[in-house]
Amino acid sequence: MISIDANSQSAAAHARRGGELLAAGDAPGAEAAFQLALQSDPDHVFALANLAWMREREGLPEAAESYYLRALAQSPDDVHLLQNLGALLMQLRRPVEAERIDRRVLALAPDLPSAWSNLGALLAALQRETQAERCYRHAIALDDSYLNARYNLSYLLLRQGRFPEGWRMLEARPQPTAFGAYFRFPRWQGESLAGKSVLICPEAGMGDMLLLCRYASVLRQRGASRVSILCHAPLKTLLQTLRDIDGVIAIGEAVPDDGWDCWVPVLSLPGLSGTTLETIPCSTAYLRAQTPAVQDWAARLPPARLRVGLAWKGNAQFENDDARSLAALDALAPLGAVEGAQFVSLQKGAGEDETCAALPLVAGGAALADMADTAALIANLDLVISVDTAVAHLAGALGKPCWLLLPDYLPDWRWLAGRLDSPWYPAMRLFRQPSIGGWQPLIGQVADALAREAAEKAVRTDRPG
Repeated sequence: MISIDANSQSAAAHARRGGELLAAGDAPGAEAAFQLALQSDPDHVFALANLAWMREREGLPEAAESYYLRALAQSPDDVHLLQNLGALLMQLRRPVEAERIDRRVLALAPDLPSAWSNLGALLAALQRETQAERCYRHAIALDDSYLNARYNLSYLLLRQGRFPEGWRMLEARPQPTAFGAYFRFPRWQGESLAGKSVLICPEAGMGDMLLLCRYASVLRQRGASRVSILCHAPLKTLLQTLRDIDGVIAIGEAVPDDGWDCWVPVLSLPGLSGTTLETIPCSTAYLRAQTPAVQDWAARLPPARLRVGLAWKGNAQFENDDARSLAALDALAPLGAVEGAQFVSLQKGAGEDETCAALPLVAGGAALADMADTAALIANLDLVISVDTAVAHLAGALGKPCWLLLPDYLPDWRWLAGRLDSPWYPAMRLFRQPSIGGWQPLIGQVADALAREAAEKAVRTDRPG
């Protein structure tokens, strides 16, 4: 018979090997090692905790929760395990349980900055923003260098329109380090640009670049002699229509490591430019669709009194995509009852092939090679209705009327709090999901508004002279 001590030693060895394999990037090997550890000791906390983390990364939150609970049964006061479980429960939209876990962590470790920041993030998601801000500021008071609390606080401040401090806090965000390591010229820190050349570099998704590429004109106004942009490949052709831009380079193309005076990450531009809520650089349209492509789409689309573009899904990798995207095109079925409206799909990638019998669509997605193609299609529309994805930013940058559908849970800071308009995009109207009821009541409001729009368009079209 194998002794308990021998089993423990075997479990420890397997678990240690699993940790080494996981650190080396060998997930299958790590999985096998951790399972061997559990065969020897079903209650091995290190193996259970790592398997929980792995299940989270695999998109299996229920399995992850089960492993966390097994580990906590053996180590109920493990702060790290409790924090992970609290974050998972928040992801699963179980805020009452998540708050109970987060407050238990604070009881065990009241001077832990991450515990205060995590509770703040939960309270902010529940729109208890005053309490959330106190949590963030307490975390920063405990450790002024704790970046997560500063980054979390930036979202809250920016959503409230408190831009000056919000931009400063936003500098705590995870930032790309490759540019600074690669370029042989410095990052712009806000100093004079008189006679200098600047390269704007991308961060995050295409929406941010579409929103903030307008700052090329601001850099020119500050004296820059040359402004170039490095961008996502699908944006290259479109961004060449940007006023005050000298060059556009797509990610994946050869980028010289010299030739500019400074570079700047795109999300730093508003703060370095001193942008306040009142001084957002705003014009009706700062990007243009190219005429040949616009004419090509005009020839493809059937005649219609009111053409409406639809985008109902964003990038599934986005942290809040399950809240901001619609589960399926069927959710927009009530729009199909609006007389005189023709619907055109702007969906590319996820959801592109979806159909809805109550909402016949003119297909667009398969023919859209890049954002310049999408811009040309949008130019032929009267209105765009979109969830919070790059299509909405594109419509806004083109000056096309856009109705943006926003979730109640963690709406992005770019749309501010409580507003039904956007100071970033004059032609945009915001529709906000109610705190209860999900998307259905909001889409009912959109359908009513669209019916009024179609009726008004019919009157304008039929009016003599």
